[in-house]
Amino acid sequence: MCLLVYVCEEEERELGRKQAPGACPYCGGKVEAVDGESRWRLWCMLICSKIKRKYFCTLCNRRLVLYM
Repeated sequence: MCLLVYVCEEEERELGRKQAPGACPYCGGKVEAVDGESRWRLWCMLICSKIKRKYFCTLCNRRLVLYM
């Protein structure tokens, strides 16, 4: 299992940013949506690729979580 840790790597990159509707519940600042992609590779072979959207406040830099 220790060998697998050294040959497996994760890459993350930002795809884009845009303003999201609403305001921060903590400080009232603008909310920004950030799209990011993470890739898991084993040697040079792609294992998994995910695109995620995260929300941040532009004033207090807190990560905001959406509950549905």
